[in-house]
Amino acid sequence: MQNIMETMPTNTVTNEAKTRLSQPRIWLHLEGLAVLVGLIALYANISGDWLLFIVLLFVPDISMVGYLVNTSVGATVYNIGHFVGLPLAMAGIGVASGQTLLVAIALIWMAHIALDRAVGYGFKYATDFKDTHMQRV
Repeated sequence: MQNIMETMPTNTVTNEAKTRLSQPRIWLHLEGLAVLVGLIALYANISGDWLLFIVLLFVPDISMVGYLVNTSVGATVYNIGHFVGLPLAMAGIGVASGQTLLVAIALIWMAHIALDRAVGYGFKYATDFKDTHMQRV
């Protein structure tokens, strides 16, 4: 009987593919930058506290603690922390309830995600921390 691991496709990416700047990859970087600029403008529009922005900008990276367990748990926890749907829901709740602080935190969270995309970080695969969807484009 053949080992199941031998029949499963691997998620490895060659070094050439990781460093290649394909047109879709360039557009993804530019999109991340455009979203980041838009979120900063929105944050300024709600008169957000810039000290709060600076302090909270990298808080979503706490989701990397999952890698202390293993790469599979790490990738899952990291991806949840970098899924834009969560801060969008938070922003919606903040707008609906009139809670400006909740909206501000959501915008900061989304700005972090946009910054990550702008510099080339993406959703993680369970194979390795450096193995992301941005490197497969």
